Amino acid sequence: MNTTAKFWDKLAPRYAAMPIADEAAYQKKLEITRQYLQPSSDVLELGCGTGSTAVLHAPTVKHYLAVDCSSAMLDLARTKAQNSGVSNLAFEHATVDEFRSQQARFDVVLALSLLHLLEDKDVVISRIHEFLKPGGVFISSTACLGDRMAYVKYIAPIARFFGKMPLVKVFTVAELEYSLVEAGFVIENQWQPDPKKAVFMVARKR
Repeated sequence: MNTTAKFWDKLAPRYAAMPIADEAAYQKKLEITRQYLQPSSDVLELGCGTGSTAVLHAPTVKHYLAVDCSSAMLDLARTKAQNSGVSNLAFEHATVDEFRSQQARFDVVLALSLLHLLEDKDVVISRIHEFLKPGGVFISSTACLGDRMAYVKYIAPIARFFGKMPLVKVFTVAELEYSLVEAGFVIENQWQPDPKKAVFMVARKR
């Protein structure tokens, strides 16, 4: 088990009990996302955590695959799905690097609160581009700490060494936009509740 998985496995029970930090922003993100979901959609969510968002979106699409590196998070997610009676939601235990899929399979890929927790966001964004069908949509919510908390890049490695933080990468909104465009996406929708919050983006595969 890698260090990241261990961190999230340990955090899972406490994470599941945490209230949503900004309920209004979360509801708006759900609303925007639903505009891109169809009854025929095949959806992938990378870094699904405890499955809260997956359980809400799955009933509106054909099939929903939710992936996470933490087995403890997935145990909680499967329980939520079972209690909600969602039948078209499947879970897979894998890191983003380990996950494999046929190219051009999905209509929509979600990565919520994930890109800033990856070693190389550009590699993952390129892989997501390959997973999507032509014209498919990539939906992300990302903490771009380079615009407001650049000092985190000095603190995070120390905190991670002591098991207090996961891997955290620091980049700006402009850098994220550049990565998406370079990978072959067109940004269709971009929203940020305020400069201190995560930026929510909808990008379509050209």
